[in-house]
Order: sequence, then C-alpha cells, then structure tokens
Amino acid sequence: MKENLCKGCKIGYQTGEREISKAKCKMKVCCIQKKLVSCADCSEFGTCDILQNFYSKNGYKYKKYKESLDYIRSSGYEKFLETANNWTKQYGKIKSERTET
Repeated sequence: MKENLCKGCKIGYQTGEREISKAKCKMKVCCIQKKLVSCADCSEFGTCDILQNFYSKNGYKYKKYKESLDYIRSSGYEKFLETANNWTKQYGKIKSERTET
C-alpha cells in the first residue's frame, strides 16, 4: 500500500490522544461508539439517518462515498483496499465484479 494514503480519521481516539467529544463528524462518532470499522459494518446501514442525510447532499463525491460503502458490504475490505490503493483522492473508480458472458 502507498505510504502517503489516508491512515484513517479515527486514529488517536481509542488511545486518548484525541477527544471524541471534540469530533465534528457524526459518522465517525457513531462508528467509534459502536466499535465499527466503518458504516458498512452497521446493522442500521440502510435506515441510518446520519448516512441518509450525508448521501442526500449535492455533489458527485457523495454518490461515490455511498458506492464505496456498498462495495465494502458486498466484497469486503480487502478487495476495497486493493481498489482504493490506486486512488489519488478520497474516492475513485470501483472495480466491477460482474463478468460479461
């Protein structure tokens, strides 16, 4: 994996280096409180108000963020990380696992 990629937005909270009470991202706070790797692991994924409000924002990137979580849910973190390793920003092209016949 490239060394300059994001190491995650949750680093430091479990060790006490950062205070969760100061975090502004509702998704981050929720995942940390529920001890989830990401929203993709949540049983409330399809009905979560926090996610639905986030995805309802205008902008191409929000569609791509949802696509990424959907991919993680269907294919797992390992395949997602293989795909995301080549991205140059927070989102990129998701490899399709469909095979043409």
